[in-house]
Amino acid sequence: MLVARNIHTIEVPFQVPLGPDQLLPRSVFVTLIFDRDLTLVDSGIAGAHLPIFQYIRDAGRDPEEISTLILSHSHPDHIGSAGTIRALTGCTVLATPLEKEWIEDTEKQKRARPVPGFNTLVEGPVKVDGLLEDNQLIELGGETRCRVLATPGHSRGSVSLLFAGRQLLFTGDALPCPGDLPIYEDIAVSLRSIDRISELARDVDTLLSSWEAPVYGRERINRRIEAGGAYLKKIHAAVLRGHDQQRETGMALCRRVAADLGLPPFAVNPLVAAAFMSSLEAAGQIDIAGL
Repeated sequence: MLVARNIHTIEVPFQVPLGPDQLLPRSVFVTLIFDRDLTLVDSGIAGAHLPIFQYIRDAGRDPEEISTLILSHSHPDHIGSAGTIRALTGCTVLATPLEKEWIEDTEKQKRARPVPGFNTLVEGPVKVDGLLEDNQLIELGGETRCRVLATPGHSRGSVSLLFAGRQLLFTGDALPCPGDLPIYEDIAVSLRSIDRISELARDVDTLLSSWEAPVYGRERINRRIEAGGAYLKKIHAAVLRGHDQQRETGMALCRRVAADLGLPPFAVNPLVAAAFMSSLEAAGQIDIAGL
């Protein structure tokens, strides 16, 4: 899908195996920049190179023209096919220092963050060729440039990208979807990143996210950003409320809060429990007045 001059987004559907007979349908959006060279932002899950390469061919270009792969962070649905893309194109892989270890050692990531079906989502490790820094300006092989913006919280080293002259902002997984699975490492840091995104979006006409289809128009973008922040604050209030009632932590607290928020049963899992626990560490740091 063309979203702005020479910038495209591709939705890659996949399934997360929650059990022998239960598959959770998900999707991730990757971004392609068509310039003198091609740049890919995130690689999707294992096997995603096939629809990505076909999209490039359908546009009259050659997948081997991919010169740069920017990884917004290290989670499976973002790095899954990076190894194959690197092997087939020889592209340069860029990521932040805080994400590098889990990209280059996916077994270590699996042990620390056991996502269901990890091995079906990730082909394996890939070497990071260059490190991204906050406010770094990247030239993308032609007229297109983007600025790297640190927006951690979902993961320690997550980044967003602001495309110069395009009024377009890519936020990766930094902006949560209301009602979706609450998956982040630090709620207080996530909220600060959302504040930064809100500031950056004042002149933005197109908002790209890994979670959902593009959002167009400044008013709609502002509402979407506000909704993401409000959802995190709603979660935070529910966690503090649940903890105050029974002094529970871990999975017991996760079960109570998921029920309070009306989340589906599969939301009671270690990743969501860890996200909820960050609220206890951030108690008193977040303004939830009026919730």
